[in-house]
Amino acid sequence: MENLKILGTEEWCRFEDMGIPAIKARVDSGAKTSSIQANKIKIFSKGLEQWVRFEVNPLQDNRSISILCQAKLVDTRNVKSSQGISEERPVVKTHVNIGGDIHEIELTLANRDTMEYRMLLGREAINERYLVDPSKSFCQGDISDEDLDKKYKPYMPEKSGLTIGLLASNPELYSNKRIVEAGEMRGHKVVFLNVEHAYMKLDASTPEIRYRGGNILDQFDAVIPRIKPAVTFYGCALLRQFDTLGVYCLNSADSISKSRDKLFASQLFSKNDIHIPITGFAKSPMDTKDLIRMVNGAPLIIKLLESTQGKGVVLAETNKAAESVINAFKSVQTNILVQEFIKEANGQDIRCFVVNGKVVASMQRQAQKGEFRANIHQGGAASKIKITAEERKLAIKAAKVFNLAVAGVDIIRSNKGPLLLEVNSSPGLEGIENTTGKDIANIMIETIERKLKYSL
Repeated sequence: MENLKILGTEEWCRFEDMGIPAIKARVDSGAKTSSIQANKIKIFSKGLEQWVRFEVNPLQDNRSISILCQAKLVDTRNVKSSQGISEERPVVKTHVNIGGDIHEIELTLANRDTMEYRMLLGREAINERYLVDPSKSFCQGDISDEDLDKKYKPYMPEKSGLTIGLLASNPELYSNKRIVEAGEMRGHKVVFLNVEHAYMKLDASTPEIRYRGGNILDQFDAVIPRIKPAVTFYGCALLRQFDTLGVYCLNSADSISKSRDKLFASQLFSKNDIHIPITGFAKSPMDTKDLIRMVNGAPLIIKLLESTQGKGVVLAETNKAAESVINAFKSVQTNILVQEFIKEANGQDIRCFVVNGKVVASMQRQAQKGEFRANIHQGGAASKIKITAEERKLAIKAAKVFNLAVAGVDIIRSNKGPLLLEVNSSPGLEGIENTTGKDIANIMIETIERKLKYSL
């Protein structure tokens, strides 16, 4: 015991066999097997042996660095995650270097994108080799940011790809940062463009888009719109101008405009045989009582046409309350929809993320106790879910109605089967990426590459 070295709660590990110069690991004696972040996992045959090929993003705060690894497959095991979800993971054996000491250890390959550390060093790797002092960190040597940059400089992608504009309002939002990160990871130049800092020259011969300071925006191959509802009109005008200049827009102005008009969207759903909760719309307060009866009475949902993220959505539990809310909204000349309340959904809905005609990720959102809105922005909790074939078909069809290349499709389960709630043309990435572990930002960039026939 006296000869055992000390580990802190976090240590740097090196994997020379796999070409990983440094990865920060959380030391966890409560976990039996060590695990490492891995994606694009593929098992293949090498002679009579089975091997596994996978990619590792070793740095938590820089997903632009990706290392392709391969190792002999020694096992596949069912492992329960910290969220209680059991999944089958490949197991490999490799040598780890901790502070100059090299040991052979087993590693499970797991998607750790939602975890704080890209690697977990478990009990089997520690036993009879180290003692753990939970009050310390990097007992076997720390690595400075400067040294880490030097180690990973050969892995930095070349900036020789497409030039992509991200048309949005807030560069600090998780979704916008992830899209920039994913584009740069694939070797593209991604430029943040604030919607309200751009202006246009409308001319048949020399149409232009200029940016604050007078810079002409004429070098873009593609634009990704992330337009907030408050600037829909102007943002869509800019997208039409980009289209005029021959720039590919991931979602078109027409698609976004249609999806943002909740009344028009509901009419399109009806026309295309897409089932939604019974919905009513009226202008005159004199029609209020019949409007309530038309959607099967209270409890019912009242929505502002311009609502987003669950804001401007009210649950009226009695007919009298419904009349009061409807008349109050109408007294200030506000357009509203009245919709039947699906009680059996129990405050749950499903967000399907559709990219290029495929559902790439799905999560279930559960409203807080005493709340009927399951939106994450309203405090809803998210979890992974396996959707049915009928729900998948509904999500894809709903996105196709608007011709949206990227869409967040919200579905609710009812006694009549799945019903469509809404289609969002600028769906957030944070909730669904963290819940499912899917790199959706990367999928969006790949979609642009395919459209423009660009290959890495």
